[in-house]
Amino acid sequence: MSTNPYRGRPDHCFWRQAVSGRDATGVDPVTALPFRISRTDAVATAGSCFAQHLSRHLSAAGFRSLVTERHPGGVAPDEGYGVFPARFGNIYTTLQLRQLFERAYGLMRPKARAWALPGGGFVDPCRPRIQAGGFPSLEALEEDRRRHLAAVRRMFEGCDVFIFTLGLTEGWVAAEDGLAVPLHPGVLGVATPPDAWRFVNAGFAETLAALEAFLAGLRDVNPRVRVMLTVSPVSLIATHEDRHVLVSTVASKAILRAVVEELCRRDPAIAYFPSFEIITGPQARGRFFADDLREVTPEGVAQVMELFARHGLDDAPAPAAAPAAPPAIAAPPPAPTAAVSAEEAADYAALTRVICDEEAIVAPGGPA
Repeated sequence: MSTNPYRGRPDHCFWRQAVSGRDATGVDPVTALPFRISRTDAVATAGSCFAQHLSRHLSAAGFRSLVTERHPGGVAPDEGYGVFPARFGNIYTTLQLRQLFERAYGLMRPKARAWALPGGGFVDPCRPRIQAGGFPSLEALEEDRRRHLAAVRRMFEGCDVFIFTLGLTEGWVAAEDGLAVPLHPGVLGVATPPDAWRFVNAGFAETLAALEAFLAGLRDVNPRVRVMLTVSPVSLIATHEDRHVLVSTVASKAILRAVVEELCRRDPAIAYFPSFEIITGPQARGRFFADDLREVTPEGVAQVMELFARHGLDDAPAPAAAPAAPPAIAAPPPAPTAAVSAEEAADYAALTRVICDEEAIVAPGGPA
């Protein structure tokens, strides 16, 4: 006599027990991670805009968020310092990540060394918005890039945990040598020949191959490193495909999520943290998105970080067992009536604010 193979499975395996009827904050989709982060671990984060939340909250909780590149003069930092371990800005695609490693170790020497801004100054094509107004000279840019790539090497070799947030599949590459950049030069008003930059929208195979190549290189220079992957819940701000941005967003996120799933199946030591599911899942009922239906609200960030701390940080409380009977759906909490000081509001805004290169696409003077 055959036995129902689902009998005896834990509650989190069943939609009715784990999701149905629960409030957004009552659904915990994290079951088990292959490792936890201790306060002594040097943690490096990289990726899309959403990745910035992890490093800031780790630091705020007293964990060791790795920083290998600081302002050389030790004065108030320019934009780009302290956002990530090194001053590389947003890394949206796995091709960008792979090439960051290759550039740091001299395996790739891009032919596009600088873009001249229309108002004067020069920017690094691989990190075009890390310094407002650009560098005053090519020599200053090259010197900064030399220091920067040395800091990237220190990051890769010195981190105990590397967390990467996958954000996009769409991007632009140089027709000459395939260099991947976070923004088309035209977004910044930089004039280039019409065929100098080529639009690419990486599929599953290309996205997976680039990430696998990066991980192989990372483990060559840092065999002890532990890797965690997440997928950004933030939608595309624009698509270059001739279709609706909503369709492009879903296609892109589906590819990224499938790539992470494949990697974790091949290597169970790689951790996946479900930021994407926490924010975009049906249990959230859109509650974690701002009015533009794209940006994640502070409440959504807090929910992600609470679950990340519960399951991923070494001295956080152990995950609470799910109640046998799901609680009733709760309405979103009302806006607080108590006055919040300007200082408190500013502190929280600073903690949750992110810097996104792609916002330049729809900045004044860009597309509507």
